[in-house]
Amino acid sequence: MSNVVGRIREAFRGGDQRVDPDVLLARLEAVRRFLAAADGRLPAGRLVPAHTLVERAGTRLTLSRDHTVVALAGATGSGKSSLFNALARLDLSPVGVRRPTTGVAHACVWGPQEGAARLLDWIGVLPRHRFVRESPLDADDEAALHGLVLLDLPDFDSVQWSHRLEVDRLLGLVDLVVWVVDPQKYADRVIHTNYLGEFHRHRDVTLVVLNQADRLPPAELPRVLADLRRLLDDDGLDGVPLLATTATDPDGIVELRAALERTVAERQAVLRRLAGDVETVVAGLDELVGPDRPAAGPDEATAGELTRALAGAAGVPAVTEAVREAYRHRAVASTGWPLIRGWRRLRPDPLRRLHLSGAPVEVTDPAESLVGATSVPDPTAAQRSALGLAIRAVADRAAAELPAGWPAAVTEAARSRLADLPDALDRTVAATDLGLGRRPLWWRFVGAGQWLVTLAALGGLAWLLLGYLLRALGLPDPEHPMVGAVPLPTLLLLGGLLAGLLLAALTRPIVRWAAGRARRRAEQRLAAAVAAVGDEYVLAPVRGVLADYAVAREALRDAARR
Repeated sequence: MSNVVGRIREAFRGGDQRVDPDVLLARLEAVRRFLAAADGRLPAGRLVPAHTLVERAGTRLTLSRDHTVVALAGATGSGKSSLFNALARLDLSPVGVRRPTTGVAHACVWGPQEGAARLLDWIGVLPRHRFVRESPLDADDEAALHGLVLLDLPDFDSVQWSHRLEVDRLLGLVDLVVWVVDPQKYADRVIHTNYLGEFHRHRDVTLVVLNQADRLPPAELPRVLADLRRLLDDDGLDGVPLLATTATDPDGIVELRAALERTVAERQAVLRRLAGDVETVVAGLDELVGPDRPAAGPDEATAGELTRALAGAAGVPAVTEAVREAYRHRAVASTGWPLIRGWRRLRPDPLRRLHLSGAPVEVTDPAESLVGATSVPDPTAAQRSALGLAIRAVADRAAAELPAGWPAAVTEAARSRLADLPDALDRTVAATDLGLGRRPLWWRFVGAGQWLVTLAALGGLAWLLLGYLLRALGLPDPEHPMVGAVPLPTLLLLGGLLAGLLLAALTRPIVRWAAGRARRRAEQRLAAAVAAVGDEYVLAPVRGVLADYAVAREALRDAARR
C-alpha cells in the first residue's frame, strides 16, 4: 500500500505545490478589478468567462470547504458508472447494456452531510440522485474519504444533446475530474480535442484512468498506457496521473482510491481548480492588454486640431468678426460727434444681432441655463466634416498603442457626447466674456472732448444768432470780442466744428487698431472656452478609457501572479 501511495504522490504534479487561499483571493479580486475597468469598454462576449469565474468562485468559496467534489467523466461504455459503484462499494448508479445508461448526474457523499446538501444544490444534483455512503456497519472503513462528494456524470458523447450540455455545465463546477477511458476508445478524437485538450491549465485537478484494464492481455497493458500517455502529453497534460483500473476487482481500484484519499486529505482541490480557472481566464484575456503602458492621451497637436475644428463649428470666426464690428460701432457711438451719435445708436449692434452682449454671464447650471440661445450661424457641411475628422484623429492617435478591443472603446468614448456638442458650444460662446462689458476710459475722455468742442460751437452759434436777432429787432448790436481779426462767436463756432471733425479723424485709426485688438482678445478667450468644451466632451472620455485600460492591464497582471 505504501508503494501505491508513493506512486500517486509522485504522479500528482501539484501535490507539493499548495495554493495559498489569500493569494487566490487576491487574484480573484484582480479579475474583479479588471471587469470593473473593462465592462462597457470591451465586447460583453469577451468578458463572459471572467464574469462566470468571479461568480462561480465567490459562490464555491462560500460553500463547504470541507468537501471535495470529484467527477467521473467519460464516454459511453467506458465503465465510469461501474467504477462509481466500485468506489462506493454499493450499486448506486445504473449500469446496463443500453446506451447511454447515465442520463443525469448521481452523487455519493462520504462523511458529514453538513454543507454537502447546499453544495449539491448549487451543483444541481437532484435530491433523489444523492446517496450517503456510510452507515454504522462501516465503522471507520471509509474515514479516509470523509469529505468526498463523488459524481457520476452523464456520457459526454451521448446521442442526446442535453446530456452533453449537462456534462459541460458540471465540468465547470467540480473540483477535480477523473477522466475514465477504456481500451477501445481511449484515443477517440472527441475526448482529446473537446475535453482533455481544454483541461491543460487544470492539470493539478485532472486524473486519467484506463478502465477495464482486465480486458487487455497483460503484455498489452504497458503499450496501451504508453500510447495514452503520449496522447495526454500532446494534449498538454504531461505529468497528469495516469492509472489503470478494473471495476470488477477490488484490487483494481486501489491506486485510484488512494489518489482520492490524498486529494480529500489535502483539501486543496477546490483551490487548485479555481487557480486553474484563473489561469484559463487570464490566458483568454491576455490579448486584450499590451506589454507597455500607452500614452496618457492625445498630444497637443491633436488637441489643437480639435480646438480649431470646434471653433469653426461654434462659429467663432463669425463671433470674433462681430466683436470687431461691435467695438467699432460702440467706440464711434461713444467718441463720435455728439450731434450724430443718436443716429449711430439707431443702427443695430453687430454683436447683439447674434444675441450676444460681449459681457461675462454668470451660469450656475449650464445644463438648465437659457444662456446659449444665440443666433450664431449653424456650422456648414465642411465645418461638420472637419469636426468629425478631428474627433476621429483624437481617437486614432490615442488608441494607436492599444491592443485589439480597446480602440473601438476609445472611438466610442470620443464620440459619446457628440450630440451634446452643439448646445454646449452655443452655451459656451454665449457665456464667454468677450471683453466688451465695460467702456474703455479713453472713450470717456474723447467723448468729453467732443462734448466740449460741440458746446463751444453751439455757444458760438447761439451768440451769433443772438446778434442777428437784435439787429432784426432794431436794437443795438453789442460789439463782439475779437480774436485777432475774427470775432469770438465765429471762432467758437468754426473752431468747435473743426475741432470735432479733427478729433473724430484722429480717433478713427485708434478705434480700428483697438477693434482689431478686441477681436484677437475675444478669439483667444473663445478658443480657451471651446478647448475646455473639447476637453470635457471629447478628451476626458478618451482619457477615461485610457485610465480604465491602465487599471485593467495592471489588474490582469496581478491576476496572473501566483
